[in-house]
Amino acid sequence: MFERPSAGERAILVQLALGGPIDEGASGELHLLARAAGAIEVGFLTGSRDTPDPRLFVGAGKGEELKALVADAGAELVIVDHALSPAQERNLERLVQCRVVDRAGLILDIFAQRARSFEGKLQVELAQLRHVSTRLVRGWTHLERQKGGIGLRGPGETQLETDRRLIGKRIALLNKRLARIEGQRAQGRRARHRAELPTVSLVGYTNAGKSTLFNRLTAAGVFQADQLFATLDPTLRRLSLPEAGAVVLADTVGFINQLPHELVAAFRSTLQETRDADLLLHVVDASDEHRLANIDQVHLVLTEIGAEQRPQLLVYNKIDLLPDMPPRLERDEQGRPVRVWVSAVTGAGMDQLLGAIDEILNADIHSYTLRLPPQAGRLHARLYQLGGVQDEATTAEGHWLIQVDLRDSDWQILDNTERVSQYLVENETASCLAVASEAP
Repeated sequence: MFERPSAGERAILVQLALGGPIDEGASGELHLLARAAGAIEVGFLTGSRDTPDPRLFVGAGKGEELKALVADAGAELVIVDHALSPAQERNLERLVQCRVVDRAGLILDIFAQRARSFEGKLQVELAQLRHVSTRLVRGWTHLERQKGGIGLRGPGETQLETDRRLIGKRIALLNKRLARIEGQRAQGRRARHRAELPTVSLVGYTNAGKSTLFNRLTAAGVFQADQLFATLDPTLRRLSLPEAGAVVLADTVGFINQLPHELVAAFRSTLQETRDADLLLHVVDASDEHRLANIDQVHLVLTEIGAEQRPQLLVYNKIDLLPDMPPRLERDEQGRPVRVWVSAVTGAGMDQLLGAIDEILNADIHSYTLRLPPQAGRLHARLYQLGGVQDEATTAEGHWLIQVDLRDSDWQILDNTERVSQYLVENETASCLAVASEAP
């Protein structure tokens, strides 16, 4: 049985075109990912197939070619730029006699190296354990406690069962610790709502310049580098705007094509800052020729975490890398800001960006008067969590008569989940609150 080596950075990169030509942008991203993980590239294997081979993914012929390439280059690792099933990963390892890591495993390894905060380390460990739990194999048969000799037969726990049990216990412990941290984050969000502090969250494809832009706007000193996933841990800072006043700016983890579901699940509490944000600044690398595809990938992740309905402002960054590209603000047919072209490195376009944020945060707030029955207690609590309640009184029938100021995005979400529009008071004005409050 092949034993996985504990170390090794000399890597062969493998990329297949499935049903089409090789995407040059994807190839470049694979090289950047391998470099970010610390791998030393000693070979690159490409090919094309209509569909993946169920046994080896790359097929028998390419498998033999890969085996020879590994032997000739003295490689200790094979990185496959695709999602491999546990069986495919195991079969490839047996064939090439070295470790095989798929795209998800590579990204998880990068996250493990970059996590700095206690929460980030817990999230990465949880994601790794969920990933590896599907890939346990009989690679340590010498540790089995079930053997067939005289005096050794009978009930016992195999090493595989022991691994599964220990991983399960560790996952449960990590979930409990992360739940406590999530409670602390939720408490902070509720405090910001009570203080009526809007939250603006930076999202975007990895290496689009989110941390550089965050530092430019807040002087936070967050680590920034021209590499994939330079920063993972979320950072919150206060930002002052001329009209909207103080807002909270949140820097979040970058997204990427085929982001592992284990990471999305583990970082759900961190990404909650994105889901609850009043405005998303979607940072795009304007110099990247694949920026439209990257925008689509970010939208997919936002949909997965339930943040697709939040208002967005596209921020095209890195215009300093484009010839003769001035900073500018673009509006839609209704005159609302939709795109800003800036350079976080030089500071060009920052005034237009701050003005657009200020305008959006002030434009979509509307006042509503609601009459809530006693059975709408959950909606009543939700309105207070959003910090939108301006005045409240109780009617003689025991109903809540509430005046709220809500952003359009919050109203839409409440209408989809709680059908808040059915409680809207059409013929009464806010003055009815004063009348109801004077009732005995």
